[in-house]
Formats: sequence, C-alpha cells, structure tokens
Amino acid sequence: MKILMATMGLDIGGAETHIVELSKALKALGHEVAVVSNGGVYVPEIQAAGIRHYSAPLDQRSLTAMFRARRVLKQILRRERPDIVHAHARIPAFLCGTLGGRERYAFVTSCHGVYQVSGMLKLLSNWGEHALAVSEDIRDYLMEQYGVPEEQIALTINGIDTERFSPAVSGEAVRAELGLGEGPVVGHVSRLDRAASHTARQLIAIAPRLCAQVPGLQIVIAGGGDVYEELAALARQANERIGRAGVVLTGPRTDVDRILAACCLFVGVSRAALEAMAAGKPAVLSGAQGHTGLFTPELLDKAVDTNFCCRTDPVSTQDQLLEDILAALALPPERRAELGAFGRQVVQERYSVSRMARDALSVYDRVRRRRYRVVMSGYYGFGNAGDDAILESIHQSIRSASDEVAVTVLSNDPELTRKQYGLEAVPRFRALRVFRALWKGDALLSGGGSLLQDATSTRSLVYYLSVIHCARLLHKPVMLYANGIGPVRDPANRRRVRRAVERAALVTLRDHASARELAEMGVERPVQVTADPVFRLEPTGAERSRALCAAAGLPQGRPFAAVSVRDWDNVGDFFAQLAGLCDHLRRAHGLEILFLLMQPARDREATDRVRARMEEPSYVLEEPCVPRELMGVLGQARLCLAMRLHTLIFAARMAVPAMGLVYDPKVSSYLEELELPSAGDVERFDGAEAIRRADALMADYDAVLARLREKSAQLAQAAEENERLLLELLEKTKR
Repeated sequence: MKILMATMGLDIGGAETHIVELSKALKALGHEVAVVSNGGVYVPEIQAAGIRHYSAPLDQRSLTAMFRARRVLKQILRRERPDIVHAHARIPAFLCGTLGGRERYAFVTSCHGVYQVSGMLKLLSNWGEHALAVSEDIRDYLMEQYGVPEEQIALTINGIDTERFSPAVSGEAVRAELGLGEGPVVGHVSRLDRAASHTARQLIAIAPRLCAQVPGLQIVIAGGGDVYEELAALARQANERIGRAGVVLTGPRTDVDRILAACCLFVGVSRAALEAMAAGKPAVLSGAQGHTGLFTPELLDKAVDTNFCCRTDPVSTQDQLLEDILAALALPPERRAELGAFGRQVVQERYSVSRMARDALSVYDRVRRRRYRVVMSGYYGFGNAGDDAILESIHQSIRSASDEVAVTVLSNDPELTRKQYGLEAVPRFRALRVFRALWKGDALLSGGGSLLQDATSTRSLVYYLSVIHCARLLHKPVMLYANGIGPVRDPANRRRVRRAVERAALVTLRDHASARELAEMGVERPVQVTADPVFRLEPTGAERSRALCAAAGLPQGRPFAAVSVRDWDNVGDFFAQLAGLCDHLRRAHGLEILFLLMQPARDREATDRVRARMEEPSYVLEEPCVPRELMGVLGQARLCLAMRLHTLIFAARMAVPAMGLVYDPKVSSYLEELELPSAGDVERFDGAEAIRRADALMADYDAVLARLREKSAQLAQAAEENERLLLELLEKTKR
C-alpha cells in the first residue's frame, strides 16, 4: 500500500513523534510511505528509515502560503499516486481535502489534541472519510464540535518504541554534554510554542525555589519553537538568581531517549510523558490544558481518558507544581522505582507502536473498501418518524449489502441526523454544501417516501427536482429509490416529474399505484415496483418496547390499539367521530387506546382533540422515540388505527392488523397494497361505518393476521431489490 503522510512540520512535539514512529512502523511492515511537511529535526530520521520526504509550507495560514502548499501537494500526489493520504493537522487536512475529488485517493485524518474552534477554522476543517482520535475525549470533541459521526472515528494510541525508550538506555553522555552534576535532574520535553509552553514557563519560574530546597537540582527543558528565545532569556534570569546553571535549555533534540535517561523525574504530558514512563521515570502530569499530578495506579483511568493530557483537571499554579515536584523527589528511592516500573508496564501493555500501526491499517482498509459514496435526498431531519425510518432502513440495508458504500444525507437538522444515526449529514438548504456533497459523491438516491408530489406544495416538489437536476449537471447517476409518486395535480408539475423520471438512471417504486401514476403522466421508461425500505428495518427488542408501553401508563398485560393522527384541514367533525370509534374499541373489544406521535410538532394538537372528545380513558407515548422503538411498540399492539402512512407500514412490518384513516391517496394506495381495510376518508368520515368495519376486522382477525404476515414477508423480500439494483448502478459508475 502507498501511503502519504501530510503534517505541518517535523520538529520536536508529541504529534510529530507519533507521525515519525507510525511512518517507520508502516514502512517496516512493507508499505511504501512518504511524508510531506515543512521539515524539521526528524527529517533525517525518517529518511534514514527509507521514507521519502517532500517540503511544503503546510504550517502557515496565509492564503499565499496555502495556495503554494496546495500546488506542491498536487504535484506530489500526481507523482506518488498514493492509495491513502493521512493528514495530521487541520491545514494539511483542509488542503488535501480540496484535492481529493480530482486525485481520487482514500483520505484519513488524525486528531492529536483539542484545539480552539473558531468560525473560519471550523468551516475549513476537513476530517476526511475517517478520523483517528488518540483519546476518548478527542473523539467526543470531534463529534460535538465538528459533527463527525461516531462511526467515522476510530480510537488509537500514541505508540511508544519501548526498546528505544527503556531503563537500559544510558544518560551519562547527555549529562556530560550538558554539564549536569550529580544532583537530581527534572526533565521536560515539549514543543516550545506559545500554546504549548505553559509548563516550561512554570518550571523556569519555580526553579529558584526548587533549587533552594533541593541541593544540586537541575531542570532540563528539551524542545524548540517560536518562544524558545523568550524562554531562554527567562532561564538566564533564573540562573542568575540561583547562582548556577539550574535551568538548562537544550533546543530541539531527536535523542529524547538519552535526555530522559539523564533525568530522575519527568514533568509534562501526552506523548512525552509516555516516553518518560517507558524509560522507567516517575512522571508529574502537568501541561497547558490541566494538571493531574504524580502519576500513580489510582490515576490510570483518568490519565488514559485524556491521552495523558490532563484535560479534565484545572491548570496548575506555580505553587501546586512546586509542591508536587518536591513531594515526588522526597519519595523513597524504592517508591520512585515502583512508580517508574508501573509506568513502563502501562506503556508496554497499552501503547505499543505495533498497535498504533494496526489501528491505522484497520482504518486504511476500511476506507479503501468504501469504493462508493451516495448522497441521500429526502424529508430527513424534520423529526418525522416515518421519514427517519426510511433513512435508517436504507442505511442499514446498504450496510448489510456492502461495506463499500458510504452515505451522506441532505438533512434539515444535520446535527440531529449525525447523533441519531451516525451518518455524515449536510444542511439541505445550503446550496454550496449540497453541491459539494453531490460533487464528491458517486450517485444520488432520491427517496424514499412521497417526494414527487405537489399536494404539500409546488415549492417542495421543485426542491427535490432541483437536487436531481444538480446531480445530473454533475454527471452523477440518479436513483429514485422506492418512491411513492403523486398526487401531482398541476400540469406543469406533471411534465417536470415526467422529465425527471425519464432521465433518472434507475427508478424503483414502493407500490403499484405509483407505477400507474407515472404511466398516466406518459412515462414510458421501465420502472421496478419493489417495496418501502422500512420493511427491512429491525425493531427494538421486546423488553424495551414493553418498558415504553409502561412509561406511557398502559396497564400491564392489557391488549391495546395504537392510534396515530395528524393535523389536517377540512375534516369537519372527524375528531369527534374518531373519538367515538376509539371508545367503541375499548368498550366492545377490550382494547386500551395508546396514541403515538410520529411527528410530535404536527401530531400533538390533533391527538389532544381526539382525546378531549373521548369518554373512555386513553394514553399517549410521550417519551421521544426513534423509529425502531415506535415499531417495537406497535409490535406489542393488537390493532393499529392510523392516518400516517408509515404508522401503517410499521404495523404491517410487525404483522399487526390495521385500519387506515385516509387523508391522502398514498394511504388508500398502500392499504390496497397491504390488503388492509380503510376506516374512511377523514374529510367525510362516517363514524358508524368505521365502527362496522372495525367490528368486521376483529371478527375476521385471525384470517387478516395470516394474510398480513404473508404479505409482510413478501414485501420485505421485495425491498431487498432496492439494494441489489443500487449496487449494480454503482458498479457501472466505475467502469
């Protein structure tokens, strides 16, 4: 495998050392590795390992430098033709991301820390097809601050070479070189930039007091950066007060193993702390993001959670740091040896270079298998359980059919979609974001659901047709996925729909009524009737379903009817008539009444109006539920009575006999498809006739149930065709 690592620079620093060790490990495993950066002290080390290095100004934020760096990157990519590009900082990741669509490589990033999130940097950040996070809190940071789906983040570690960093390494040569005496040496290794120099500053500030209390003590600070000269001046002032070289600044060094070997105590965080622990040194964990103190077995879980960066603890004061260092130095030698041995054991068991390389290769394999990216357009992110069920079921079906397909969703609420379903999502009304998603994708899935209709509004129809048109302009194949068609009443809209359907690469429909509607529009192209994808969605378990019923207040063990209504105009006394039907179901058939809110914002008022007119008691499932949970609750019901189409589909999926309350032709069409009765049209509802039909259903319950089970199994099998046809379409895009 050919791998290109892209990072800002290769000077002293935890992330930089991580990249060096990872690159060397991958090279040793037989992979071809190259690195592009602004250079630094580690370049000779990677070159000695047979790793090519390219120079580019990837550490600068000016537009001029970024354009220059992008031009260099483009040349390198065309020369190297890597299978994987692995970026390790936001600027390299952004620039690599701008080239990915043209150069066609798998793109991975690593996040090594928690950074300040500004509007512009957040906008420019690109975390690739998959991200590696070096700790759990960094994973959470990527999810919360950047909306990266959890399934696109893998945890890894800072792999430490425990042969190089070992108690067997001698520090005598370094002690002689730096003029260190026989007294104790406190070590600190860090990049000395303004954001990372907090501990170095504090060590210099407390040096006179430390040296006054510990005879012969010296502090060695290794590293370089943009505040090195400033710190060197502070160290000279401290040494004048001490009267000797109490603080020694080495500048950037690559022989960190020998520096650590010369120390008896380490102060710092992150990778440098792990290297010191591997060398058998006790460590005081203290950095710019927090101070945990002397590392002991009791602090292991806390330290691991933040990658030994102390982010869950307050930043140290000078007095606190002084106190912890003095306490550590005052420990008996055998106790310091115990802590050093424990630290080395932790590194050996949890932070090996081989595991770090395995983590990276696992992600590389995963993204390389994702040969395709599809964009899903539908009524997603509006809190509608039916459409959310379509989204979840399509995604689950795609994943079960192939692990080579990644999904991006056009959503009204991208953050909600990411959190609920772990999917990449972009705002559906942000034209540039939609365009970019389509440009990066291999195909557009429009659907499922009833998107091509003008009963809601012409504006809604035009939106979905515009997304389809944009995909075609970008030469991306369009699949109308298990669509319900119509009603489309306006003649101009019928012509628009006909053109879109004729030009689509693939059309599957969820019912035969939709096929008839297209034929009436004059569509002559072949279409395939499959089934709604929700027939392949798995419900939540029975235990959770029963718990939700109990939370709604339903009496345990009592049979119930699940009822779903929504707002609708021109319904006259429908709500009063429906209340009478619900009362009858309880009195005549012993069914408790449980109302389900499929889209709470639109269903609650209608539900309240029915309940207010009922004479019998009823219940409402108030707890927010994902579609699988609503489906599970319906599976516990004996009967379903619903206006909303997907409540009826949920019931059919769970083989629960149902009656439809028809407000839209799609409901009557699907009742016909499912061979289920209608309770009547809501705009001219006859309560007495609805009661007669309900009694007939209950009288013939077993036969209805048997037919429904058979029909549900047939539709679940038909729904599988959607994924098979999609994969065939995607395969054609690569030919």
